[in-house]
Amino acid sequence: MKTLENKVILITGGSGGIGKATAKLFLAEGAKVMLVARGEDKLKATAKELNSENLAYCNADVSKAEDVQNYTKATLSKFGGIDVFFNNAGIEGSVEPIKDYPNADFENVIDINLKGVWFGCKYVIPKMNDGGSVIITSSVAGLKGFSGLGGYVASKHAIVGIMRVAAIEFSERKIRVNTIHPGPVNTRMMRAIEESISPSHAEDVKKDFEKDILFKRYAEPEEIAQSVLFLASDTSTYITGITHIIDGGMTVG
Repeated sequence: MKTLENKVILITGGSGGIGKATAKLFLAEGAKVMLVARGEDKLKATAKELNSENLAYCNADVSKAEDVQNYTKATLSKFGGIDVFFNNAGIEGSVEPIKDYPNADFENVIDINLKGVWFGCKYVIPKMNDGGSVIITSSVAGLKGFSGLGGYVASKHAIVGIMRVAAIEFSERKIRVNTIHPGPVNTRMMRAIEESISPSHAEDVKKDFEKDILFKRYAEPEEIAQSVLFLASDTSTYITGITHIIDGGMTVG
């Protein structure tokens, strides 16, 4: 039997690098997957690429409570239940010192990264099957500070607090809740951060980040997906309330 045979998986940020890689892996492991993201065209392209009868998608803004309720209902209607919730959607925001950080950008980062996680926990988890798994994407920026990424760092730290409360509150139903904390990953988000730090020397920025990683390279989305698979599967049934670091040794020193 495959690891996620007949499990229903809900993934936000489903058209992004980590979300798409995780969906691909989960489908290969026998899951039924609902992808959630903003942008019908991106979702259609992702669905076409993954090409599975066990895949559906829902266009939604995770920062809006009504949209979160709608994608929860759509998942239940399509697949009849929810076993795993990969609460993954997020954006990087501006790269500016706190004193210069645009207020509108800060509010947007908080809306997507923090309210999206909050509404997901509020509306999805109560509808999940007992014994399910919730995996929330934080970041190494949820464990330490990075100059210029104040909005992102603030949101990713706050997510850890939500995770810990949710792990306590849903423990009676044996629903486990954990965060993952990737270091830099080869995705659009890191390309945007590199360009924002130094538009004409983005490759040098990447090399500087890599110097702080023991393995001297970024992770690939598929490597993050493997850790999500562990937390989603029945091999992690006694793990809840943890910060699961996937950073190639970036936070060791």
